[in-house]
Amino acid sequence: MSNEHTPLLAHGVCGLSADNAVCGIGESESTGEASTPNAVPRKLNTFFGVMVPTVLSMFSIVLFLRTGFVVGHAGLLQGLVMLLVAYTIISLTILSICAISTNGAVQGGGAYFMISRSLGPEFGGSIGLMFFLAKVCACGVYVLGLVEALLDIFGQDPASSSALRVLPQGSWYTVLYSSIVLLLVLMVCLVGAHIFARTSFLILLVVTISLLSIYISPLALTTPLKFLVTHQGPGNQTLTYNASYTGFNGTTLKDNLGSGYTVDYSTGKVMSFATVFAVMFTSCTGIMAGANMSGELKNPSAAIPKGTIIAVLYTFIVYVLLFILASSTCERTLLVQDYGFFQRINIWPPFVTIGIYCSALSAAMCSLIGASRILHALALDQLFGFPLAPAAITSSSGNPWVAVLYTWGLAQCVVFAGQLNAIAGLVTVFYLLAYAAVDLACLALEWASAPNFRPTFQVFSWHTCLLGILSCLVMMFVINPVYSSASIVVLLLLLLFLHYRSPTSSWGYISQALIFHQVPTPHTQTCTSTYKHTYGPVPGSCSVERKHFATGKNYLNLSNLEHFHFLMQNVFLRSMYLFSAFDYPPPLLSLQGGMKPNTLVLGFYDSCTPEDYFLQDPAFCESKGSGGDDFGVDLPSLQAHFPPVRHVESPRWLTPEEYVGIISDAIKMSKNVCLGRYFFQLQGEDMGTKTDGAERIIDVWPLNLLQPSSTSAASVDVCSLFLLQMACVLNMASRWRHAKMRIFLCVEAESSDQGWVVKEETYRELLRKLRIRASIKIVPWDYVVQLYGQKQTQNPELEGLTKPAQALSEDFLSAVNSMLMEHSAEAAVRFLYLPRPPAHSSQSQKYLSQLEAVTYGLGPTLLIHGLTPVTCTEL
Repeated sequence: MSNEHTPLLAHGVCGLSADNAVCGIGESESTGEASTPNAVPRKLNTFFGVMVPTVLSMFSIVLFLRTGFVVGHAGLLQGLVMLLVAYTIISLTILSICAISTNGAVQGGGAYFMISRSLGPEFGGSIGLMFFLAKVCACGVYVLGLVEALLDIFGQDPASSSALRVLPQGSWYTVLYSSIVLLLVLMVCLVGAHIFARTSFLILLVVTISLLSIYISPLALTTPLKFLVTHQGPGNQTLTYNASYTGFNGTTLKDNLGSGYTVDYSTGKVMSFATVFAVMFTSCTGIMAGANMSGELKNPSAAIPKGTIIAVLYTFIVYVLLFILASSTCERTLLVQDYGFFQRINIWPPFVTIGIYCSALSAAMCSLIGASRILHALALDQLFGFPLAPAAITSSSGNPWVAVLYTWGLAQCVVFAGQLNAIAGLVTVFYLLAYAAVDLACLALEWASAPNFRPTFQVFSWHTCLLGILSCLVMMFVINPVYSSASIVVLLLLLLFLHYRSPTSSWGYISQALIFHQVPTPHTQTCTSTYKHTYGPVPGSCSVERKHFATGKNYLNLSNLEHFHFLMQNVFLRSMYLFSAFDYPPPLLSLQGGMKPNTLVLGFYDSCTPEDYFLQDPAFCESKGSGGDDFGVDLPSLQAHFPPVRHVESPRWLTPEEYVGIISDAIKMSKNVCLGRYFFQLQGEDMGTKTDGAERIIDVWPLNLLQPSSTSAASVDVCSLFLLQMACVLNMASRWRHAKMRIFLCVEAESSDQGWVVKEETYRELLRKLRIRASIKIVPWDYVVQLYGQKQTQNPELEGLTKPAQALSEDFLSAVNSMLMEHSAEAAVRFLYLPRPPAHSSQSQKYLSQLEAVTYGLGPTLLIHGLTPVTCTEL
């Protein structure tokens, strides 16, 4: 599992050479594929890869063989209610699928890949296996439906003199015929998904023609028809029913409005709302047919949402029209006693017969292929060890033929049930559990505010996710409480097994994210974090003193606490542990474990008057009752651990050399460093302020402005990516959600090579892959570059110790500051690239002076030097 999380982008996007690939990326990332040695070319587009298999899977056997069953037992009104409930459930789940699938590159495995990379291997593996079993059972259902249709035409019937009825009937004969059909499905699936996808289009054409014949037939058959329907009853009795087709008739429609639950002739059991809904819902289990083909799709992030939504809308309209047509033209007896009644009332019955065979066969093949892809993904991730290891084997064309054989063997066991309606409840429960898991994955990502969760599909919220989960769970227990309880128990056992067995991975562990999100804070008001979990924080501004905070994965060193409020509201993990460390930051930076810090945040080393923000915050001025607040933080306790801030006339606790030394040491320890300045000027961050940030602007200058040579190439290093990530995290906070983000690229417009055009396109591609909504502003700075390097000196004291120091002229620094003032004057917050500190301590004062000159008078500004890779195009 070492390669399951590929890096960010191809070096063509990052603009880095192979030996300087700071992003650490491979060629295949540019196409969104996993960097695997035997990567299979993606061939399928939205229509062939998503729409066609989804439509065929949702039509399956219900379209032709169970429409009369639903309308006859439930009536038109309850039938439409069932349809509405079912499509509401799957629509909520589709919103979650679209959100997750547009949040990065989706690899093979479809729903399993989405869940596992969002919730972690325990949840992903256990739910993935359950979803695999659901697909296996669905394959059995479709095969049994096809055999039922075959026996309706060719099965022996004493009451019929047709020469076509030559196939003997019985439970074991049904198993035999199902095994033969399943073997045919296996042969097709061994050829590969690509061939099936192409042939499925022809199948969809045939099914569409069959549907059109059904809609047209009532217009051609205007006279009523009488039928005799016979069944084999108990004790070898032959039961005969008189059934009628009336054509469009108001009386027939009125009689079919209400329910009329009776005995199902195929199982001999009395039907109810739950049992009929279970059978009807099998038509809604195909919404992930396109997602399960994710490994073969050219652009799964775009194809899955678009193709799935169009397919679902199309099938919903088809089912509504069929329900109305059946209830308006056929008496209830015909509907409940002959599930294949569409053949009787068609202008040419073979149209319907061919449609049944094609839809059932294609749905069975789609389920077998989809299940095998899930099993193959499970095997590649090695979650279940040796038993599934052979399923990782593929042919030279990339077809996981061993996984196909595994799936075929289990589907063969399913067909021993012998009756479609008998296992429909189990299939529906499995699917509802899988749908609830997808909604849970999206809900957890939304609640945890994972910074990389930036789906381009925005038509969802935590409300839709939660409603989807609840509706799935409720319907599971309505359909079959026993199956539902058993499936949840099996799911929990699998989860525990994988928790103790699965190896460590770099996937997203939602449990850890939620723990980081919920760990108690020193004070809930002060430390309210609308950013919650971050892979690397966006800091605020505070002057360096000797007060230290460590938060989850973050470290702060602060004293000018008026800026700390912005930090905790918009940046850091809600989980924050309080430390008192009066000596030096590295001991805290060296902490290990799940909450180890990875970022050092310092206030700017300037002449601002120190202020104690804690004393200004009502949270520390007003105690709750007599015992302080819920966490025991009151003013005496605060002052005991954190002495008052430095008086304005008192000397500083840190010299410039010590301050820069802290930054240098943190970078040597591979920690990110953030400096904040002027955040006392930031408005609208008070606890009572209500704003969505629509009037705010976030400006990002992702290139090193103090080294113009580094901005000439279209390159993006880890620091630039970290900068973009932090700005994006701020943009996700509730008070900044609608803020406008601008990215400024400094270019030499008068250059002859026109490299700035490549740079702009590079960044546009980068933003697209990272799902960042921001505008790009091109800033010509030829006049600034001309001032760079005019004054270069070499310090004799550093001879032999360091390289010659670049002395930036005051004119150059002033020009950079003026450029920032001109273009970012209206910004609420600015993100700037923090250059590395000098190698020798004698250069510390000059380094601080340069930062001071560049940021002077800008307003709230963050200078960031990032070393942690925080961006990825995968889920």
